[in-house]
Amino acid sequence: MGVQLELPRPTGPHAVGLSTLDLVDTGRLDPWVPAAGPRQLMVSVFYPARPGTGAPAPYMTTQEAALLLERQVPGAGIQPDAVSDTRSWARTDARPTHGRFPLVLLSPGFTMPRATLTSLAEDLASRGYVVALVNHTYEDSGTTFPDGRTLTCVICDHLPSGWPEVNQSRAKDVSFVIDQLTSRHSPWRYHHMIDQDRIGMAGHSVGGSAAASAMAADKRVRAAVDMDGTFDIPIPATGLDHRPFLLLGTQSGHAPGDDRSWDQAWANLDGWKRWLTVTGTDHISFTDLAILAPQLNIPIPGATISGERSAQITRAYVAAFFDLQLKGLPQPLLDGPSQADPEVTFQHP
Repeated sequence: MGVQLELPRPTGPHAVGLSTLDLVDTGRLDPWVPAAGPRQLMVSVFYPARPGTGAPAPYMTTQEAALLLERQVPGAGIQPDAVSDTRSWARTDARPTHGRFPLVLLSPGFTMPRATLTSLAEDLASRGYVVALVNHTYEDSGTTFPDGRTLTCVICDHLPSGWPEVNQSRAKDVSFVIDQLTSRHSPWRYHHMIDQDRIGMAGHSVGGSAAASAMAADKRVRAAVDMDGTFDIPIPATGLDHRPFLLLGTQSGHAPGDDRSWDQAWANLDGWKRWLTVTGTDHISFTDLAILAPQLNIPIPGATISGERSAQITRAYVAAFFDLQLKGLPQPLLDGPSQADPEVTFQHP
């Protein structure tokens, strides 16, 4: 097709570096394929970097792109290289900038490889965050490991025990990644950049639901965002120890009364909270797919605003939330409706 796909430029002042980690949890068998042995996770770590250092980072492998296309748009005739060669902005082996930064973990939607949250990850890193984008093995279309294996989804078409188990497994994945990144013997060479007292999490779809599960299970997660995910495990009736939570979803599916799990979550959340819906968005509008699909002339049913616009809104409100909750910076954007963002509705159930 000759199309050069491209993600929008990050909006923060920092250049963005990228490290890719292959982490093995020797204390836990893989929950979906126990015969595979210990749980193994691929994690992309984005971080504030010095400009002009490092080399352009690949978006995903060709095999990952082929499997993503096969699941999302089968028969569309799109060459995998068109997706794997997407221009992103992070650079591998870039030299880190000085300072210590909050850590934000990102969890993708079910069947989605971690790369589909790259735009948000790059933007947060450019604004002064270390961002760990976690791939939950056997839960996405395909993930390539350093030895060349590409592991496909084992549970995408049949959940062994239901959604709560997926949430609980992801919470364990996240706690393990936090352990690895904050350890004195961390496998990530720049772990000194992380401020261990300022950790947050955001996720899309089941990744957003899992953010609440991780928060309930791990006191280190101080703030969390659910992007359009139904809560598979209810927020505890006792709340989340007054920790802040942002609900960010589609107007069509997550206005009050549309998703009972959000109604219940809102009632049980006992800290700072906002419930924002975005008119004109579809479920995938909070991911890179909303940006890339129009560049490939693929329509997104249900979306009436552009992928660029939905990315702009997602980046702005997620960053504002973490800037307020992890950096203590006032954020008027979260105080109420903005004329600049007429698509965003502040819900008050």
